[in-house]
Amino acid sequence: MQKQRHPFWTRDSSILLGGFFVTILLIVYIWQPLAEEYLAYVDWNGKWWLYIDWLLINIFLFMSVTIVARANLKTDLLIVFVGMCGGLAIESWGTQTNLWHYYTAERPPLWIIPAWPIASLSIDRITRFLSWSLDRTSVKFNPFPVLYWLTFATFMTLMLLFVSPTFDKSYTWLSMILCALLILTPTDYRFALLTFIAGAGLGYFLELWGTTRECWTYYTMQKPPLFAVLAHGMAAVAFWRAGLLLKTLIARVSTVQWQ
Repeated sequence: MQKQRHPFWTRDSSILLGGFFVTILLIVYIWQPLAEEYLAYVDWNGKWWLYIDWLLINIFLFMSVTIVARANLKTDLLIVFVGMCGGLAIESWGTQTNLWHYYTAERPPLWIIPAWPIASLSIDRITRFLSWSLDRTSVKFNPFPVLYWLTFATFMTLMLLFVSPTFDKSYTWLSMILCALLILTPTDYRFALLTFIAGAGLGYFLELWGTTRECWTYYTMQKPPLFAVLAHGMAAVAFWRAGLLLKTLIARVSTVQWQ
């Protein structure tokens, strides 16, 4: 029996891509002064291509392609919702504790929040691609439990060092407790590790762009800090786990209503 083939482009891909572009246009329209300030750096009368932010364009194109891959609104809307709420919580924590700040001095800036659900969709596609690639290999042992504990133990160590100046903040303690609970209660070693890798991989380029353009700056002045890159992986795992929890709650509520 042949496996069912899933098309790369679905009907939901068009809806999702349209929503992506509408979101970008709304951000540019609502925060027009920021867009004008950004474009003012380009010398349109000279070699304008030397002033174009090609890193940002490539990130934008990559995420555009990945979010439309096998899109399914039934699952993607939940990812968007969790990414939006989670992104707001993370940005609030970081800016309120002064671990990082934005050049607009907003704490947090609302224009950055939509980037989180977009990145979450992209990370979901990358993770599933990595999982599909591994399924095609003939690995005879399961290294994921060991790699999981090594990876996340290293992350927690880096987190403790990085956030140590804010140990007097309740936001920081809540964040550390949440991360510890998520790490100590793994539901799927393999998928959690792949999600972390996908999140950190995409996070590197996002952090490289943001810190080198001084859109946001960390208190360590690193461009970017290793912890910030890995934190995207941890955030991706947290969002994935939150999505699983919401799915379970929705299923239980639906079951009760039909009884």
